[in-house]
Amino acid sequence: MKKLIYLLLALIIIACKEDITKPIQEENNKEEITSSPKKEITDPKETEVWDPEPKAISFNENNVPSDAIILFNGNDLDQWISTKDAVLASWNINSDNTMTIEPGTGDIQTKENFGSVQLHLEWKAPDVVEGEGQGRGNSGVFFQNKYEVQILDSYQNRTYANGQATSIYKQHIPLVNATKPNDQWQTYDIIFHAPEFDQAGKKTKSGSFTVIHNGILVQDHVEILGSTEYIGPPKNEPHGKGPIKLQDHSNPVHYRNIWVRELD
Repeated sequence: MKKLIYLLLALIIIACKEDITKPIQEENNKEEITSSPKKEITDPKETEVWDPEPKAISFNENNVPSDAIILFNGNDLDQWISTKDAVLASWNINSDNTMTIEPGTGDIQTKENFGSVQLHLEWKAPDVVEGEGQGRGNSGVFFQNKYEVQILDSYQNRTYANGQATSIYKQHIPLVNATKPNDQWQTYDIIFHAPEFDQAGKKTKSGSFTVIHNGILVQDHVEILGSTEYIGPPKNEPHGKGPIKLQDHSNPVHYRNIWVRELD
């Protein structure tokens, strides 16, 4: 009788071991199957993506893309108003299709508000070299009325590095100084990604700038820390879209060929 009991117990123990090891073995087998190498791709068509197809754009005689908004083409200032009183901008339009700051008239800004954009503009320092540091050929382009990319005659003109041409004013020093002499036109191509705020007014994503000056990368997707203040640290007050502004810093800086592409 005892032998029979021992035999039954032995059979039960063996059965239990099989039940325990079986799922483990099955799992191991599953892992082996999962980790087996994928089928090698030999047909180039398997990695081709045809849709969506990027929209085609064209260019006009001034190389302005067809999906751009022209802010200044030399004919008028219809896209601009005075920042201080919202009347039509009163800077000078010249016979060569350029415009020049009329010192003392104040900043001008676009009638339209923008979010993230690609901006192209060309500028030239005053014809007569006067002053030094921040007093020579000073202006600036502001995005959403808060974030400035500095415009300054920085050709052989020393000033604080985070305030020279193409600096994100008081925040980021340009990688190099690509400024040409005052008898030549400067080109800025700027990619601006606007900061984002939640409904409570808290910043959820910082904005950024990428700046190309005369074909040279000078700001490489740098973080916007907040508003570009002359005195004190950056501020991060919540806001939405805003105008693009050109600064009157009492220097007769020249502008031409300004256009913008919306990235939102």
